Amino acid sequence: MENLDGSDETEGVRERKRRETRQRIVDAGLKLFAAKGYEASTLDDIAAEAGISRRTFFHYFKSKDEILLSLQSGLGEALSDAARDCSGAEEPLAAMKTRMLEISRRYPAAELLVIDRMMRSSEVVQARKRASYIADESVVFAAMREVWPERAEMDLRILAMLCISVTRLSLDAWSREGGTRELAEVAEETFVALGAVVSA
Repeated sequence: MENLDGSDETEGVRERKRRETRQRIVDAGLKLFAAKGYEASTLDDIAAEAGISRRTFFHYFKSKDEILLSLQSGLGEALSDAARDCSGAEEPLAAMKTRMLEISRRYPAAELLVIDRMMRSSEVVQARKRASYIADESVVFAAMREVWPERAEMDLRILAMLCISVTRLSLDAWSREGGTRELAEVAEETFVALGAVVSA
């Protein structure tokens, strides 16, 4: 409920402006990374392109690495939302496969390929990206526990790990091919390969 002094509304405006500024920084960073290269783009360049001060930049990101990492930060959230969208009556692996393929169809191939190549150009970003996958597994596992509380914890932990692994393997294979096929098609092949290994 809104307070008489309008504080809730004010807070909402502030949050919206913060999101908009953050997105403006990300957009500015990606534009410069694509035009000048990741290493050649400085924080001052990004701040100027976004129309903010260097000091303001640090209110949102600690480094330019975090701009790239922020693009991946939605993975755990997307998969968690996918899990919560499932019915407890569904078989977990089949349910997650269906929703993961739906997610993979949302991303524009050209944009995703550029972002992937930028990430691979920095060893620091790659190391932090790998670490973030571990955190994503925990987030996805927690969501699965909500939907399938009667399932063994180990089963769901393995499934969460598989979801992240399939995503990683699919992105790697898709990137090696130069993004010539739909990511969803590559992800489908990864699931087929997984099924063959499990049933062997």
